[in-house]
Amino acid sequence: MNEFDYVIVGAGSAGCILANRLSEDPSVSVVLLEAGGSDNSIFVRMPTALSIPMNMSRFNWGFESEAEPGLDGRRLDCPRGKVLGGSSSINGMAFVRGHACDIDEWESAGASGWNYTNCLPYYKKLESWHHGESRYRGGQGPVGVNAGNDMRLNPLYQAFIDAGQDAGYPFTADYNGYQQEGFGQKHMSVKGGIRASTSRSYLDPVRSRPNLKVISRVHVDKVIMDGTRAIGVEYITAGRSIKLLSRGEVILSAGSIGSPTILQRSGIGPAKTLENASIDVLVDSPGVGENLQDHLEVYFQYECTQPVSLNRELSWWRKGLIGARWVATKKGLGATNHFESCGFIRSRAGLKSPNIQYHFLPGAMRYDGRAAFAGDGFQVHVGPNKPSSRGRVAVTSADPLASPSILFNYLQHEQDRQDWRDCIRLTREVLQQPSLSPFRGNEIQPGMQINSDESIDAWVKANVESAYHPSCSVKLGSDDDPMAVLDSDCRVRGCEGLRVVDSSIFPVITNGNLNAPSMMVAERAADLIRNQHLPAEEVPVWEPDDWETSQRSVTGHER
Repeated sequence: MNEFDYVIVGAGSAGCILANRLSEDPSVSVVLLEAGGSDNSIFVRMPTALSIPMNMSRFNWGFESEAEPGLDGRRLDCPRGKVLGGSSSINGMAFVRGHACDIDEWESAGASGWNYTNCLPYYKKLESWHHGESRYRGGQGPVGVNAGNDMRLNPLYQAFIDAGQDAGYPFTADYNGYQQEGFGQKHMSVKGGIRASTSRSYLDPVRSRPNLKVISRVHVDKVIMDGTRAIGVEYITAGRSIKLLSRGEVILSAGSIGSPTILQRSGIGPAKTLENASIDVLVDSPGVGENLQDHLEVYFQYECTQPVSLNRELSWWRKGLIGARWVATKKGLGATNHFESCGFIRSRAGLKSPNIQYHFLPGAMRYDGRAAFAGDGFQVHVGPNKPSSRGRVAVTSADPLASPSILFNYLQHEQDRQDWRDCIRLTREVLQQPSLSPFRGNEIQPGMQINSDESIDAWVKANVESAYHPSCSVKLGSDDDPMAVLDSDCRVRGCEGLRVVDSSIFPVITNGNLNAPSMMVAERAADLIRNQHLPAEEVPVWEPDDWETSQRSVTGHER
């Protein structure tokens, strides 16, 4: 059988959800295509092993940016999941919805219907929050969400939250609920001590459906077009090119790098980009691959004066004990991503919602596991999350196996550079508070000498890394926006039978990690495709009382 009602390209955070929801109707047939293979690996499923699959070509596309002019020509890694579950199988499992204002911003940018009240029901639909269902949280969804070990295993987690309050910021009991702003416990997509990827949560339970076919280890070249109608896809496997036809729709869920490049190879994209790659222009869509956004972060590190940090767990025999306990019980340090406390703040007055996010780690080491401080330490991963700079992704030839050109244009906007100066100073202020005094030693990096605008600018350029949140490269928008590739139902303008559903469709990046909003987008899009919807839910959201005049506030009101 090579003809289906729905052909879904990419079994990642969005594609697995679409495959599950669309195949709920036994009268339709669904095929899901994935370039990678099985996610059945201890390195994928054990939360503490998160850095391992990211460093394996078996699970990671291994993209890299072009030389970034705003970073003095540095090229940054851009890992993307190449495995069932996509990036939800190799990410850090941080579960962050983003602020209600972030989602409302989508509608303000032209994505009609994409507002917080319409999207909240889908956030709730996808999750099973370990504290149970509420006005804000879901209790019966496929994706298990918890708070790790509830900070019981390390006193540094609570000390960081207390330090935020020492500095004059509020406490938040649930940053994914009523109040994002403040310091509190971090949430993660982990269920029963195992990574809750979309492959495990959505795909595994329905693999036996007779109307669902999953084809892995295939590389999709392009969408097959009959005029401007999508009628299938062409993919490569074992050196052969195979055509797969669609009776209904082709849905691209290949991510913010994969989806725009497949469109471009199909002749849908900016005419100049396609002509430069020797690709015939079928639909001149100038926004395909443009508006690319990402988050940058740094590791703000301190020595720890007490023997409580994760650096003590890095010897081979300690790792072995952690792994053995996880295999036997799915508990302990193996069952967490170790980011169990966090913070969300505004960097300046005049912002209604946070633009800076903190992930606190009771250790001093690189996220990818390649290097660690020799003694005890702790750190926060931090960076401004609402950048003004915009980049692009573009194919350079019609070769489907060639990596695209990716340029984020980091720090090209003056406000982005100022946000980083504020971020460094505000972060140091938090980490210098009394609650961390019993643990705080010397500042490892940036170092106390990094305090002037010029020194901060130079240090940031040399040390920032991608937070691995590429997005917004095939954005939703209004009919009068020439850069809006998609209408509000995720349909590609100028085409029939073709949609895009993944993080590339965000009009503007959210303040936080992107896996949760990517999953929400897929849940809502599945209903849009089926011409149905959940009713909107109006709930109060916390807003600081004096946001127009103050950078921080512990009092607020319901907006």
